[in-house]
Amino acid sequence: MKNIWKSAIITVVVLITIPLLFFILVYSGAFGHIQSVEELRNFRNAEASEVLSSEGLLIGKFYTENRTNITYEQLPSHLINALVATEDARFFEHQGVDSRSLVRVLLKTILLNRSESGGGSTITQQLAKNMFGRKGNGRLSIFVNKYREAIIAGRLEKTFRKEEILTLYLNTVSFGENIYGIETAASRYFNKITEKLRLEESAMLIGMLKATTRYNPALNPEKALTRRNVVLKQMEKYNYLEPDAADSLSGLPLSLSYRKTESEGSADYFLVQVKREAEEILNNIAASHGKTWDIEKDGLIITTTLNLTLQNFARRSFADHLAIMQKHFRDQYSSPSGRKQVTGLTEAILDEKNLSHKADEKRRQVIFDWKGTYTDSVSIRDSIKRALTTLHAGLLALDPQNGAVRAWVGGIDFTTHPYDQILARRQLGSVFKPILYALAFEEGIEPCHYLDNDSLVLSEYKDWSPENFDHSYGGKYSLAGALARSMNIPTFNLFLELGFERLDSLWREMGFSFQLDNTPSLPLGTAEANMAEVAVAYSAFANGGYKVRPWSVASIITPGGDIIYHHDPDLVFPKVLTERSCLLISAILQKAVNEGTGSSMRTAYGVNSPFAGKTGTSQNYADSWFAAYNPKLVILARAGASSPAIHFNSPAFGTGSALALPLVAMTLRKTESFPETAGEFITQFPVLPAELAEALDCPDFKEDGFLDKLMDILKKSEIDNFYKTERKKRSFLERLFRRKIPD
Repeated sequence: MKNIWKSAIITVVVLITIPLLFFILVYSGAFGHIQSVEELRNFRNAEASEVLSSEGLLIGKFYTENRTNITYEQLPSHLINALVATEDARFFEHQGVDSRSLVRVLLKTILLNRSESGGGSTITQQLAKNMFGRKGNGRLSIFVNKYREAIIAGRLEKTFRKEEILTLYLNTVSFGENIYGIETAASRYFNKITEKLRLEESAMLIGMLKATTRYNPALNPEKALTRRNVVLKQMEKYNYLEPDAADSLSGLPLSLSYRKTESEGSADYFLVQVKREAEEILNNIAASHGKTWDIEKDGLIITTTLNLTLQNFARRSFADHLAIMQKHFRDQYSSPSGRKQVTGLTEAILDEKNLSHKADEKRRQVIFDWKGTYTDSVSIRDSIKRALTTLHAGLLALDPQNGAVRAWVGGIDFTTHPYDQILARRQLGSVFKPILYALAFEEGIEPCHYLDNDSLVLSEYKDWSPENFDHSYGGKYSLAGALARSMNIPTFNLFLELGFERLDSLWREMGFSFQLDNTPSLPLGTAEANMAEVAVAYSAFANGGYKVRPWSVASIITPGGDIIYHHDPDLVFPKVLTERSCLLISAILQKAVNEGTGSSMRTAYGVNSPFAGKTGTSQNYADSWFAAYNPKLVILARAGASSPAIHFNSPAFGTGSALALPLVAMTLRKTESFPETAGEFITQFPVLPAELAEALDCPDFKEDGFLDKLMDILKKSEIDNFYKTERKKRSFLERLFRRKIPD
């Protein structure tokens, strides 16, 4: 008997000593740091930074944890009641640890291996877990973490009032889908702020906390409904709700208003630019002032220049126009010759990427379609074919006076095609021509100076010859007429007059990065640039000759309202063109919209506002462009497939006026019909001074006279030795006829 008592005493001592010793080890930090009261007092949740449009509307967030913190006063009482009744009925009685629940866990969960009995953690213990996570310590993890959370819970209770603990908990807890905190959850599932939640909505959100995926109402509505009703019963059980009210509310449907604000796609491509720009701003502030900010954790409010109304008009135009053009494109490549071309290019890509042996493997992927995005199992080969025959497009709008980005549609769908078309460098086509003509005006050549439209051939360039789109020859075009009608042969002749060096210099001064090649086709648009560079160049035409710098971030403020950054409105931009040249270019390009290559903007799409514009079509219709502007807005679009080898083969679909212009025109037509955007983006051009109006007062075209025809007989149509390393000074006849005369 004595030995039995001795063994019993030893057992009791061991059972008491080991847990006590274990607790002391955990408390001392042997299994990891435990936050002090001071650290708890200074704790702050990582909070998503919000990105706003110029109208103050939310367009996206940057975060490691998608969260918006709120105060206790913003929490409805029924939300608090639902939380306490469901998660911790004795919350207002204990000091962080509920010993009764802890005993239940020890008896049922650990000893009887019944996991359905629950975790036994109080709201305060759960908060400790949410704040600092759990660490792995092998088989001892469950004990270490429970002890650790109990210690932190006790310190939290000493540091904060019960109301503050509830607020911290509801701001910290996860609701699945990478969203944290009740405010973000209320927005996601009910499209409202927490203060506006109805009782049954609060019950649903609290019900999710048991298992955020299992009870996600968007994924499992029936399970979410059942779980919500369990919460209502808990509220009834603890006298937060009358039985009749609980029964009545249990019969209501979920009535979700599911809203994924941060990934709706209204400005996803733009958000990438905003983040890059904002981080650069914050890094500069840190370097100069020593204060660092984390764009993904500090809950900053970033106001941008983007006009969400204009942005959405542009996106709607994409959906309306490109859906039709995409069908035409796929129809073209469904023909035998089209399928053969795509197949050949597909096999070449498979070989290049060493994927031929896997070409028929099917993979589950998200597929964008204008009728609706869907998922399907698609082979690598078919995926490449689809990618090759997908039309891409971008649209960019700037304020030409200061460079503020007003709309940025970087592609057709950010999720499936994240590459930003606005930053893609493509061949310009005739969008290049106004730069050449602006140079002519800078050099003192008048708009009524006439340019030959005669056929010519360059033998040293494999008999290359410029050709007008309408295949016309003969006569002469004024500079104004040639640009308004986008004539190629007169433009080539203008290039001969001006020379490469000065054009190359102006090209670089206007902000283009692509290295120009001194080739005969250059003036017709073989140079390459991205849309942002073109927008900057056309902004100079709109603002009187200044090279602006595109920017997106107007201000950055802290959650408390302190201004970290505000864009400087008094930036000075370099002058690259004279105002006279810009007024002339604008007058001519208004004519291009009213009666030239951009006239369908008026006739087909009904845009009545004053705009100048220029179409552009690169070789073989690989890319189509259209740029339009007035003194308040520059807006341009480019469209085409990812590979220049795949393109429309008909001018009915492939030209700038057919493919790109409608994106701009449809956007502007919507803008005109909306008073607020019309007032912000539409204005008259300055009245043309009398001397410039007179300088433009001449016929676009005139037939060759007798003397012209006689001289044409004396001239050869072949231009040899067009570019020589050592150029000879041009003779009088060469200068007279503005072309190289054969030796």
